[in-house]
Amino acid sequence: QVQLVESGGGLVQAGGSLRLSCAASKSIFNFNAMGWYRQAPGKRREFVAQITSGGTTNYADSVKGRFTISRDNAKNTVYLQMNNLKPEDTAAYYCRGAYSSSFYSWGQGTQVTVSS
Repeated sequence: QVQLVESGGGLVQAGGSLRLSCAASKSIFNFNAMGWYRQAPGKRREFVAQITSGGTTNYADSVKGRFTISRDNAKNTVYLQMNNLKPEDTAAYYCRGAYSSSFYSWGQGTQVTVSS
């Protein structure tokens, strides 16, 4: 199974930016798609963004126009560029690799905290 390791989280003021990285232990072409999810305290984990092996992207409505997901196949890494961050973006962010519609690999998460 491919291991995923997130990095890039931290504390930022509202309106600021962060770039999260998800490094895979093997080729990311092992996955049909890779995505970012987040979970705030007391809330369910929710979808943020996804990019397929063909490069198709989609986003949650709450982040459209502010977040951008991308991939560097040579580095086996997926990124999440987050701009104009809001306090409601505060959460633990998780990377997910989808082998199929029901078989996934998750990273350990990275914390993003946005202060007002």
